[in-house]
Amino acid sequence: MSDTTFARLDVLKTYKLYVGGKFPRSESGRVYEVTDAKGEWLANAPLGTRKDARDAVLAARAAVKGWAGTTAYNRGQVLYRVAEMLQGRREQFAAEVAVSEGIGPKKAAALVDAAIDRWVWYAGWTDKVAQIAGGANPVAGPYFNLSTPEPTGVVGIVAPQAGYGHSLLGLVSVIAPAIATGNTVVVAAAADAPLPALSLGEVLATSDVPGGVVNIISGRTADIAPTLASHQDVNALDLTGAIATDGPGAAPALEAAAADTLKRVVRPELDPFAQDWTNAPGTDRLLSFLETKTVWHPMGI
Repeated sequence: MSDTTFARLDVLKTYKLYVGGKFPRSESGRVYEVTDAKGEWLANAPLGTRKDARDAVLAARAAVKGWAGTTAYNRGQVLYRVAEMLQGRREQFAAEVAVSEGIGPKKAAALVDAAIDRWVWYAGWTDKVAQIAGGANPVAGPYFNLSTPEPTGVVGIVAPQAGYGHSLLGLVSVIAPAIATGNTVVVAAAADAPLPALSLGEVLATSDVPGGVVNIISGRTADIAPTLASHQDVNALDLTGAIATDGPGAAPALEAAAADTLKRVVRPELDPFAQDWTNAPGTDRLLSFLETKTVWHPMGI
C-alpha cells in the first residue's frame, strides 16, 4: 500500500434559483461571480433574467389559492417547520453570512440566531393578525358588520441590499410576514450577497412550504425588479432593497411602473445602509399586504 498522500479537491457548491419548488438554472444559462468583502471569489450564482422573473410570477400565482386557503393555524405550523430547518443548518448559514457581510463568526452566528427567532415570531402571528387587522364595526341598524383581513396575492420583493444583517436576517424580515399572512412571493435576492438567500431556498424545499409560495431569483436587481413592478399578475411590491433616490432601476421608476397596475407598494428607507435589521420588527409588514373584506349579516331576533 502506497504512503503517497494526495491533495483532496473540494466539492464546490452549485447554487441555483428556487422557482416553483424546484431548482432551475437561469434561463440564460449564465452565472456571475460572488465575492467576499475583500473581493475574493466565493461562488458562481445564477444570473436571473426577466424570463426567470416571469416564470417565478407564474409559479407564485399558481400557489396563491392553495396557500391563502390554508388555515392560519396550519400556516403557523409550516413556518415553524422552516425555523426548525434553519436551526439544523445554522453553521452553514453563519459561514455564508460571515463571508457575505464581511463580519466575524460570532456576529454572523448571532445574526443567524436572530433570523431563526424572527421566523418563529412571524409564525406565531399567523392566527393572531386578524385580531388587530379586523373586528366588529358599530353600525346603526340590526346588523353585524364584520371586517376580516385577506391576503393581497402575489408580492414582488426587492430584498434588502444593505444594512447590518441584510443578507439573511433582512431577507427573513421581508419574506416571513408576507407569507405568514397568506401571500406568495417572488424575491430578487441581494445582488452582492445572494448565497444565504439561495440556501434559504434549499431550506424551504425541504420544509412543508408548498412549491411556488416562495420563489428566489439571484442576479442584477436592475434586470429583475422592473419585471416585477410592471407585471400585471403581481399584486404588491416591496421595494425595501431598491435605491430610494432617482437612478436607473431605482425606487421612483419602479413605483411609477407599479402604479400602472395599481399595486400596493412598500417604499424603501432613504438610507438603507443605516438600517439595522436586528431592531424589533413590529407588525407593519404583516399589515402591508392585507386587504380588508367587510360583510353585513342580519341579527337574529
